[in-house]
Amino acid sequence: VQLQASGGGLVQAGGSLTLSCAGSRRTFSTYAAAWFRQAPGKDRQFIATLSSGGSTYYVDSVKGRFTISRDSAKNTVYLQMNSLKPEDTAVYYCAADRWGTGEWDLWGQGTQVTVSS
Repeated sequence: VQLQASGGGLVQAGGSLTLSCAGSRRTFSTYAAAWFRQAPGKDRQFIATLSSGGSTYYVDSVKGRFTISRDSAKNTVYLQMNSLKPEDTAVYYCAADRWGTGEWDLWGQGTQVTVSS
């Protein structure tokens, strides 16, 4: 299975973007999925996860602003990002846990999100 992330871009503060992570095989819809981000000079940071059962979890910095969701028919996981802030600027990555071990063993390529003030 390969993951393809897309949807990044340049947006003004307060704006919105939706990132997509498409899986190359239907089995992606059965995996737990997550979004991470990495800002320049910083470590990669976990920001949201969606379990195979539909449970979600967000880090405090994005809670209430970001929403992770899945369209199983399209083998795609989304990250809806609202009320964007300059500090949300980063390369965003999607990931999947194929085996339910808590290890993110599948990664998509990053997509750049830049929020201007």
